[in-house]
Amino acid sequence: MKKKVCMLLCYLPFLDARVFECEAKSLLKHGYDVTIIAPRKNSLLFDIDGKPFTDRFREETFHYQGVKIVTYDSEKRTTNHLSDPLYQLGLKEEADFYQAHELNSFSYGKEIKNALKTQKNKSAKLIYDSRQLIPDPFSLKINDETKKTWRSTLLANLKVADYVITVSDSIKSWYLSIDPLLPVEVIYNSPPLTSNFSLKEDHTNKFVVAHEGNLSKANIEKFLPMTDSIRKVMDIQFKLIGGPRYGETIAIPEHLQSHVTMSGWVHYHSLPAEMSDVDIGLIDLDPTHSLNNAFSMPSKLFSYLNNGVPVLVNKCSDMEKFVHTYQCGMVINKLNPTPADYVKGILYLHKNKSELEQMRINARKMMEDVYSWNHMEKRLIAVYRSLASNQPQYLLS
Repeated sequence: MKKKVCMLLCYLPFLDARVFECEAKSLLKHGYDVTIIAPRKNSLLFDIDGKPFTDRFREETFHYQGVKIVTYDSEKRTTNHLSDPLYQLGLKEEADFYQAHELNSFSYGKEIKNALKTQKNKSAKLIYDSRQLIPDPFSLKINDETKKTWRSTLLANLKVADYVITVSDSIKSWYLSIDPLLPVEVIYNSPPLTSNFSLKEDHTNKFVVAHEGNLSKANIEKFLPMTDSIRKVMDIQFKLIGGPRYGETIAIPEHLQSHVTMSGWVHYHSLPAEMSDVDIGLIDLDPTHSLNNAFSMPSKLFSYLNNGVPVLVNKCSDMEKFVHTYQCGMVINKLNPTPADYVKGILYLHKNKSELEQMRINARKMMEDVYSWNHMEKRLIAVYRSLASNQPQYLLS
């Protein structure tokens, strides 16, 4: 009989790339029966940018690409887990494995695991997929009392967890500082290896800088002055792949519209095509008040590298070490660079074409050899198999 995996979501969309495209599909491929329990907003499921689906995915339960999707109305959430729809639906699945993707869903996973043991004498395994630290101890947006409450919740949940999966070595170390015996594996937010790949060749003078993913006001306030400055000395195209969240807009000044391309939110498997003409991938995260940003290894990093696109990043600890180790880009040696700092980096890379070419080769090679989802999938399946066999949980990374 197939082992059953149930993924619990409180806030994330069911099509979240890590949840659906990577983990769920990999587990399905390896013979697991996979269910995702996901929230609706105003009775509608929503896409990765927050846009509601109005013309499809209307059933409460359905199958999509082999994965069972069970949905609930987020407005019916309660503070009592016994009456909460996520808890009730999760308990009904009676799965062998529960994988939670947020602190809240981790709490429901704990309650479901305990209930299955007491009510059904079933020993389900609980995995916490922690792509960030909650609470972020550096955050100024969360008051101290809330941080204390959330940390207490986390510590209680970890006592019941069978495994923690996370997305960077520093986040793994942070968990091990709480409990040195906690089973933790790093599974990076990387995509499957791009097929039909070829390194970009410079046939034109146009230099393309890309930003992938959510586009904040702080980002655009840097990117537009950068573009305005660089266009005066070279032919630049700033490519925005993704953009603002649903309901938000950004305005490109008329004098920059010929230098800024807005691709919008594209399908996960269409990203390589969007990257085919890109020279540099930009990542700008402010780590000054965010340990998550300092430790971050975001999906856009691996998306760029997967397509042979060198990165230009600011001084975030894990990314800085990674880029220097693999010589796959350039680090601006500042926590919060100005537009002028990024302009200097872009002009340097544009001028030093042979160095940029080697970075392209390095970027693609390290994805082929170590970091693509083809490799991360092996780590994920090893976690599940170790839990199924109850073997000591020390995996080779």
